[in-house]
Amino acid sequence: MVRTDGSQQTEGTSTRIGVAVDIPQPWGDVLTRRRAEAGDPQAAYVPAHLTLLGPTEIPLDYLPAVEAHLDKVAADHQPYTLHLRGTGTFRPITEVVFVAVAAGISECELLAEAINGAPGLVRDTRFPYHPHVTVAHDVAAEALDRVYEDLAGFSARFEVRKFTLFSHSGAARWQPRRDYLLGG
Repeated sequence: MVRTDGSQQTEGTSTRIGVAVDIPQPWGDVLTRRRAEAGDPQAAYVPAHLTLLGPTEIPLDYLPAVEAHLDKVAADHQPYTLHLRGTGTFRPITEVVFVAVAAGISECELLAEAINGAPGLVRDTRFPYHPHVTVAHDVAAEALDRVYEDLAGFSARFEVRKFTLFSHSGAARWQPRRDYLLGG
């Protein structure tokens, strides 16, 4: 197994984590269902969310330090309003359609930057961080176009009071490990 920094890990000595803001109801179900309708197989495993730290393989013994770091990050950041509105795409670079962040962009960027400073997290990313909610990924162009049009008028505004650390064993859905309340 290869970690994000390229070094080797023995099976069972590492875990895959991610950090995200869950999209609350009723919007979360709407976006997850629309992703499934587009034919995106990830809809069955990944509920609607806004990523703060993408999937990252870490040694299991780093997990306590990462969790302590996330405690500090959460305490240092206040709740904020997130407004999702309309759609965007990363095409032609990647075959992704997303719901755009209209307000709360800076707060998401600051959280993501702070989270990425956790001990032992070494990530080589292909693209700069851009907060968004994926609603279709690597599906047929026609499906991407339909989702883009269908959700163009989408709007949701809610208070972000927490983020969640998730883990993934390689099967089934990502599992929430722990919530971190903003502002302590």
